[in-house]
Amino acid sequence: MKIVLATNNRHKVEELTHLLAGEGREIRTLAESGFSGEIVEDGATFEENSYIKARTVSERLGCIAVADDSGLEVDCLGGAPGVHSARYAGEHASDAENLDKLLDAVCGKTDRRARFVSVITAVFPDGRRITARGECEGKILDERRGSGSFGYDPVFYYEPLGKTFAEMTTEEKNAVSHRGKAVRRFAEMFFLDKPARE
Repeated sequence: MKIVLATNNRHKVEELTHLLAGEGREIRTLAESGFSGEIVEDGATFEENSYIKARTVSERLGCIAVADDSGLEVDCLGGAPGVHSARYAGEHASDAENLDKLLDAVCGKTDRRARFVSVITAVFPDGRRITARGECEGKILDERRGSGSFGYDPVFYYEPLGKTFAEMTTEEKNAVSHRGKAVRRFAEMFFLDKPARE
């Protein structure tokens, strides 16, 4: 079974490949599949953007395409950065710049509740689709902790383990993360052919 990951984000490729790999599954990246060009993510929700990416790749390559759209929602910021998480500090902002802007925005706030959200969508060549959502609750710290992972992980504190996402091992993070939860739900629906196709 050939599955193309509809993302150029190497961190997402690594996480999704690790979580989706299995016997009989050929996981390919956009580059390996010969896909080029921009995908315009102009949806208002994670669900919409995930579907846009998967549909675009599936239609252009005629294959099963899987896309993840994910981000951070911070309660005291009204849910921001949300779907703009990757470009919170600007269209071509780095992880460090996005993180700096977030820390500035929450400075002085007492309510630091936040959640990571991941929505994974598969689109089939015949137009069918499967969508799974995962969330992980946590809070935003005042300063970075840990050197692993990417994005907002160094300031996202997961209380049950007493660690930020950046302090966790890959196994720890996959067990509790938004993307790990979404992928496991997705795998139930996709590989076991659960009746959740739209």
